[in-house]
Amino acid sequence: MSRHILILGGTTEARQLAECLAGRHDVAATLSLAGRTTAPLAQPVPVRSGGFGGIDGLARHLREHQIRVLIDATHPYAQKISAHAVAAAALTDTPMLALRRPPWRPIPGDRWVEVQSAEDAVSHLGTEPQNVFLALGRQEIAPFSRAPQHRYLIRSVEPIDPPLAVPYARYLRGRGPFSEHDDRALLLAHAVNIVVAKNSGGTATYGKIAAARSLGIPVLLLRRPHGPPAQCAATVGEAIAWLDHALAAARDRGV
Repeated sequence: MSRHILILGGTTEARQLAECLAGRHDVAATLSLAGRTTAPLAQPVPVRSGGFGGIDGLARHLREHQIRVLIDATHPYAQKISAHAVAAAALTDTPMLALRRPPWRPIPGDRWVEVQSAEDAVSHLGTEPQNVFLALGRQEIAPFSRAPQHRYLIRSVEPIDPPLAVPYARYLRGRGPFSEHDDRALLLAHAVNIVVAKNSGGTATYGKIAAARSLGIPVLLLRRPHGPPAQCAATVGEAIAWLDHALAAARDRGV
């Protein structure tokens, strides 16, 4: 009998986990996406798109679809859905795992300044005009309109709409992975002298961090929020091992 697994996704790890589960006969995995991306990548398992309607809505979905295991593989900065997942799993007594990739750690040559929020990053940029590379999501861009003296290079998966209300902003559409070589060329071509980014972890978007290090460019990193307390795995392999153990325990209980 296949057991229903719900993966809350949007990350590279969510897709990799889905790929590992797609060919298995003992599980039936569904990948849930927030629906903010207009052209999401094709996925190896069935996909649902959109929100659940808060904690109660997610708990109702877990019950109605007889979800046996919930895996939160959302972006490390997606605090709201992660908190909802923990609460809904507790309400329904559903085993849950958070797949949280480790944050990047500084190494010699990095010139990092950690800030709490996009607003703090704006303040840290100062009053003197700079060429700023913004590698942030749409929701974090708006505060930079308070600093119109800077020239902005903005890279995002989705279009920035409305555009940033500043005299100069150039927009690039792109989805990782981005190599260090390509990002170094990008920073040089636009004479970037400071980078603003999230500490997302992983390899797909690390190119800009490595490129900034090689060029001696400072990086403002939005500090990663602490996720809600949950059983965690750092890698897809660890998640698969945990899932196999959880399924075996459920079989022993006759669930």
